[in-house]
Amino acid sequence: MAIAFTLQHYLESLGVDYEIVEHPYADTGLTTAERAHIPADKLAKSIILEDEGGYVMAVCPASRRIKLGDLYRETNRRLEFADEAELADMLGDCVLGAVPPVGELYGVDVVVDTDLFLQPDIYFEAGDHVDLIHVSAEGFQALMSNAEHASFSKPI
Repeated sequence: MAIAFTLQHYLESLGVDYEIVEHPYADTGLTTAERAHIPADKLAKSIILEDEGGYVMAVCPASRRIKLGDLYRETNRRLEFADEAELADMLGDCVLGAVPPVGELYGVDVVVDTDLFLQPDIYFEAGDHVDLIHVSAEGFQALMSNAEHASFSKPI
């Protein structure tokens, strides 16, 4: 599949330089990092959460897991993991479980774990389970310019 068309258009409209990194099929963040031969701390994984106010995309390193209690304290929202079956229409040209951390493409607010901003470069899903996008720290910051920054994860 390569890169999702909407993601490619978005990256280019922002002027974010990127490279596509292919890897063998993987359906979890840790497996993706292993098969792509990159540190899991540099792989941004996107998790869709929801509450009565709608959906939120939480983005953290693949080496970490979300602490919902910390996320509540940071956002004042009682978020739960969204039902993936309900997300297919919203995610357009992306495969479930391979969603890039760009919530603006889906009309979803984004909260990013501050640990990702410690990395010199970032990888994230391109919309399928075999391609990643690689961007500089500056490129990732540009993509996350409208996102809330918070500390809400712990090591796996």
